[in-house]
Amino acid sequence: MITSKQYYKGIALIITSAFCFSLMGLFVKLSGDLPFVQKSFFRNLVAVFIALAVLVKDGQGFGFRRENLRYLVLRSVFGTVGILCNFYAIGRLMLPDANILNKMSPFFAVIGSAIFLKERLKGFQIGIILAALAGAVLVIKPSFANASFGPAMVGLTSGLGAGLAYMMVRYLGQRGERGPVVVLFFSVFSCVVCLIPMLFLFEPMSLYQTVMLLLAGLAAAGGQLSVTGAYFHAPANRISVYDYTAVIFSTVWGFLFFGDLPDVFSILGYIIICGAAVLNFLWNRRELERHGEL
Repeated sequence: MITSKQYYKGIALIITSAFCFSLMGLFVKLSGDLPFVQKSFFRNLVAVFIALAVLVKDGQGFGFRRENLRYLVLRSVFGTVGILCNFYAIGRLMLPDANILNKMSPFFAVIGSAIFLKERLKGFQIGIILAALAGAVLVIKPSFANASFGPAMVGLTSGLGAGLAYMMVRYLGQRGERGPVVVLFFSVFSCVVCLIPMLFLFEPMSLYQTVMLLLAGLAAAGGQLSVTGAYFHAPANRISVYDYTAVIFSTVWGFLFFGDLPDVFSILGYIIICGAAVLNFLWNRRELERHGEL
């Protein structure tokens, strides 16, 4: 059972992470036409040094619990897939569209928890997930005549990767793993995965592009540390709804910097997905109150 202080700290951290990740998407898009693996590498390289700095300051060492190794690897695999797909989508879609597809992650986390952690899904939860998927269809607008269909599907895959990664983050927190260690392990893993393809696809960067990617890395590290801390303080079913503030931030950045205005179908999709997230939050809150856990 969590305390009210933990709950509100979790909310503050999840909103902070949403703001940071929206800035990350902005800086990645501003970095221009570079290979997405190159963008991913520099994003995670910055996170490596920030996580190292946090661990050095804590003075508790860099080691992880050996019994958690498989879960750290799974978190890193899922997270790397999520980042690569997200960066690909950001480069080819409007910023809010790429962001809302990535924010399907809580629904995929629920599905992943049912499959991998054997958490039981109830009928209402299944209905909410189906509604969210319907909203995603409106954003994706599936059609082979739609040039953004492929990138949109990749964007949806980024939500799948992120959802499974956050499921593992919560599980690692329950198993006593430290947040900065989880971030460091994932960041190093992702850098190694991106390094080989980046060597073949590398494109020289201007000073402006380098600065944009460094800023993206700083924003991503802030988001990663914040979201890891948030899920360590409170379970996803209580706080994940606040992660959707990122859609608001991304819509503002998209309009201010690129003049992007989502079409009617995308806006309707946003409303359905965010509405499903709110309903999921309220349903979980009611369930917790019924069992005297809130």
